[in-house]
Amino acid sequence: MEMSNDLDRLLFFEQARKISEATYASNPLDADNLTRWAGALLELSQFQSVPDSQKMIQDAISKLEEALSINPRKHDALWCLGNAQTSFAFLTNKEDEARPYFEKAAQYFQQAIDEDPSNDIYLKSLEMSAKAPELLQEIIKHGLGQQTLGAGPSTSTSSNSTKAIFLVSSLYVSLLHICAFPSPSFSPIISMWLVL
Repeated sequence: MEMSNDLDRLLFFEQARKISEATYASNPLDADNLTRWAGALLELSQFQSVPDSQKMIQDAISKLEEALSINPRKHDALWCLGNAQTSFAFLTNKEDEARPYFEKAAQYFQQAIDEDPSNDIYLKSLEMSAKAPELLQEIIKHGLGQQTLGAGPSTSTSSNSTKAIFLVSSLYVSLLHICAFPSPSFSPIISMWLVL
């Protein structure tokens, strides 16, 4: 069942990416489309190798920055940019390299809150961004970083622990479902995020 869901997600976001790319060709000043395109890229990045994932995240960041050049107050693009920065930080697998990305993420989450102060998801994202460096530190400390990032086979006897850490570290990207593609089927992701 999980494989089918992953395949469905992959196909859905690949189609969304293609639609956004075509829409951009006819209307490059559509900030909503650029945000959806970035969201699709961030989702697709979860299915890639680490270098390819980093490239896709950088491309998504570029799209979000372009959306913000059109509409600097677009709070959902600011929030997505915070998630993109956090996702990239987790893929670095090194605390000192990740730190500037975590700091940028917190700044973008704060800017999103400044534009939409009553948005509980933005508030929770800012709160959780303060915990992200500690989470990365724990991942590295327990030697799960390489496994989590798909760099090699698991040598841990606790695959449930590895899956749990992977789930938490990739949760930032998964939240983009609600950013770019709202749907009731994504409510379990939102619920998990709010519990953390």
